[in-house]
This record gives sequence, structure tokens and C-alpha cells, in this order.
Amino acid sequence: MTDQIDQMARLRRPKLLIRAARFGQRDYDRSRDLRRLLAARDLPGPEDALRSLMTEEAGLEAARQAGLAGYSFLRHIEVLIAMMAEARMLPQARLPAQIRIA
Repeated sequence: MTDQIDQMARLRRPKLLIRAARFGQRDYDRSRDLRRLLAARDLPGPEDALRSLMTEEAGLEAARQAGLAGYSFLRHIEVLIAMMAEARMLPQARLPAQIRIA
């Protein structure tokens, strides 16, 4: 669990992505959004959800950096919103003040 938090602390993403994700936090609905993002019938616990979301986000970041036509800025923001929200649900989460902005 702390490994996931450490990985999040090391993330470097553009300022616009992070701002949009922070702004979207207030509208995050775990049962609606997480089910859709993970294409899951049953909701996983926060730790498993965060692990899946981090894998998805890494793929989105690679696509963004490569300039792939299939990259979705909106999906990237949605995944970042869910990551931030799920990380806050971890029982012993000592979250960094913020994800670093590159």
C-alpha cells in the first residue's frame, strides 16, 4: 500500500492534467465512476482499485507522451481523479501534499 502512495508521489504530470483532476474530485462517485473506468461489475477495495488505475494511467501517460492518435485527455483526467480519490480511501494513507507538476 505504501508502495502505491510512493509511486503516486513520484508522478510528474502536466499542470493542466493535475488541475483538472483536482477540480473533478468533488464530483467523483465511486460506485458510478470506478465501475465504468475499470469495467467491473463488483467494486474492488481501494488498494486493488488504485493498483488497476495506476496501470491504466501509466498506459495513458505513455500514449500522451508518444502523441498517439487514440490518446484521450478526458479519460486521463478521469483516471487521475479516481486515483486521487481511491488513494484517500486507503486506511493508512499518508498522502503527499500533491502530485508533482512537471
